[in-house]
Amino acid sequence: MTDLAIGVIGYGLRGNLAAHAHRPGEGSRLVALYDPDAAAHDRFRDRFGSDVTTTADLDAFLGLGLDAAFVLSPDYLHEEHALALLDAGIAVYLEKPMAITTEGCDRLLEAAQKSGGRLYLGHNMRHMPFVREMKRLIDSGAIGEPKVAWCRHFVGNGGDFYFADWHAERRYGTSLLLQKGAHDIDVLHWLCGSYSRDVTAMGDRMVYDPSQGGEEEPWWQGERNLKRWPPKSLTGLNPKMDVEDVSMVHMRLQNGILASYEQCHFTPDYWRNYTIIGTEGRIENFGNGEPGTVIRLWNQRHQYAPDGDHSVPLGEEEGGHGGADPRIVAEFLRYVREGGATDTSPVAARYAVAAGCAGAESLRAGSVPVRVPDANPEVVSYFEG
Repeated sequence: MTDLAIGVIGYGLRGNLAAHAHRPGEGSRLVALYDPDAAAHDRFRDRFGSDVTTTADLDAFLGLGLDAAFVLSPDYLHEEHALALLDAGIAVYLEKPMAITTEGCDRLLEAAQKSGGRLYLGHNMRHMPFVREMKRLIDSGAIGEPKVAWCRHFVGNGGDFYFADWHAERRYGTSLLLQKGAHDIDVLHWLCGSYSRDVTAMGDRMVYDPSQGGEEEPWWQGERNLKRWPPKSLTGLNPKMDVEDVSMVHMRLQNGILASYEQCHFTPDYWRNYTIIGTEGRIENFGNGEPGTVIRLWNQRHQYAPDGDHSVPLGEEEGGHGGADPRIVAEFLRYVREGGATDTSPVAARYAVAAGCAGAESLRAGSVPVRVPDANPEVVSYFEG
């Protein structure tokens, strides 16, 4: 089997993801990088060999005859880079969020439909073992018919990860409700089998402040230090920050399920918790793949029963994000070669962005209700038919 020639756009914090596609002689090989940063070129060559092509010229990269490419650039460049790849006939792995506006997502869907190109979205949480097990249990009827869902997202490293660089500016990411919430909203949609129709949100920046700017070594260039606490003591943050560090959004899904998503960027712990309540029980995760992660199911009447009626322990798996990263890359490579159904969905990714954008609009307008715009039915039929 001839190796697929794989390129990478942007070799930064998510560069390790693309490494799962470097399997010379086994079906795929990383052969090229586009990145304006010369230091990224050095890192790429050091890891994948001196014979790879590295360039700061996007047109040159597009002309290399690639079979597929990973778009791992910053969020505000996703649309531009994915459109260029689709126009060049190159299959696309597009890291989430799909784009930073609903309109940008729709342009990508229409471009993929018109070109017949293969557009794959990097919502790797759909491949995380605890999410997949929750999906299996819900679909099996373990809690009856789902009616209510919520996610609490404790972003314990919010200051280090999201308020020290471009993430802190609306012009580059719209909001952290979109940037971080795209993952969780997509999971809520997937577990509930529907997309958001109406949203109402509120939020604010309650802790981080532009005065926390100044010079400090970014966390990813030094030893990750859990002693960087409390959040108000952090320095080296982006003085242009204008996004919220707390966001809460209520959603009514198209199938009538009520859902909510709460995100806080100054908690002492870092994980997310999903609760789905149905007509015959509820299900909840504790842990996101770390040792001791367990899914608990309640399906009998109780007063207080912290351990639930049934527990499903999950073992550790190798690979980033609890083993999800190697799984999602394997699915993408299969899709490039064979096509067919995938667990991730461009339409679902679009609705996750649309719900996040609608939530940001609502919270910044005094919590007014906002209708999530529908995707073009013809486009939905093309991708999901």
